[in-house]
Amino acid sequence: MIETVWPYLALMPLAAGVFPSLEKRFQWRVFNVLPPIVWTYLFVTALAVAGVWNATPEIQGAQRTLTSLLLPALLFLLMVTCDLRAILAVGPRVLAVFACAMLSILVAIVLTFLLFRSLLPVEGWKMLAALSATWTGGSANLVAVKQVIGLSENALPAVLLADALCYSVWVLVLFSTGAFAPIFNRWTRADRDGREYPQLAPVASTGPAKAANILLWLALGMVVGMGAGRVATIMPTSTMLTQTSWTVLFATAAGLIVARTRFARIPGSATTGSALLALLVAVLASQSNFRGLASAPLFILCAFTTMLLHIAILAVLARVFRFDMYLCGISSLAQIGGVASAPVLAATYSPVLVPIAILLAMLGLILGTGMGLFMASVLSALAPAGAA
Repeated sequence: MIETVWPYLALMPLAAGVFPSLEKRFQWRVFNVLPPIVWTYLFVTALAVAGVWNATPEIQGAQRTLTSLLLPALLFLLMVTCDLRAILAVGPRVLAVFACAMLSILVAIVLTFLLFRSLLPVEGWKMLAALSATWTGGSANLVAVKQVIGLSENALPAVLLADALCYSVWVLVLFSTGAFAPIFNRWTRADRDGREYPQLAPVASTGPAKAANILLWLALGMVVGMGAGRVATIMPTSTMLTQTSWTVLFATAAGLIVARTRFARIPGSATTGSALLALLVAVLASQSNFRGLASAPLFILCAFTTMLLHIAILAVLARVFRFDMYLCGISSLAQIGGVASAPVLAATYSPVLVPIAILLAMLGLILGTGMGLFMASVLSALAPAGAA
């Protein structure tokens, strides 16, 4: 049993890297069902429950330190790859579909909470707020919102499992319904003359990342993270706008600013960010146990209810505003699936949609934390007395 910090610190990067490496090397189909980051979380959680390490004060302190440092550094690195001007250039119609998809997700979560709030555990509103963050942005947004609102480690496995199951089903449905696009478009009376698809060049790669680049970005991310945390200590706080909230906001803003400079062209930010995300998820999983899975079946039902409501609301909005199925599907998956899956779906529809899918997924990444915190404030107000 591990009882000191250094063996624990050595195990975390190993656990974080094994499943992404397996996916890249062997491309097993199992990773299409559950992505590597979910396998990482489940694997490290299993190690924690099996008692591979003992939660000594020294290890618990290391876990808190790693979380507080890695989160703002991660958000900074992810934002560096985002080009706000390119996102705005996709045109008002594409952004309108994206906004409708996001609105339908948020409304669906509120309706689901109203339906199940008497059955959900005390932290039910926090769980749905965290789900809203990952379904409008991604895993990094979920982690950020989790830390800000104080969602317990015991409740996190149910959120991740529900997210993975719904995501897998929705990806399967979207990839299987391309042939029905003409029927859907006739029903919505969509304009299909191509004007709603701006001709964008694919997002260019900055080249392979070298060891020096990765170390440079890692150092810069840590410096920005520590700086954001230091500035956050002098900012006014409230129930929702905590010191962690300020740290997240400052780190995000710093990333978006650097993204508009020549410094952003240095390769390695995306690679370093992906590595930090896997490591952060492993650290979070190392603090958990399986007690939270007792609420998993109910929360999975809530997630699927949210998904069905999202589809129904988005279909109605598509009918009202004459959106076509391709843009609706890409806008939905850009938020629920993120940049990893939305471009693949877009490629099966039309090559011109691939860069649009990437940009919309980046926009979701930018907005996800804010949407999750907004939903936390809404759901806490709707929560039963004593649960908020």
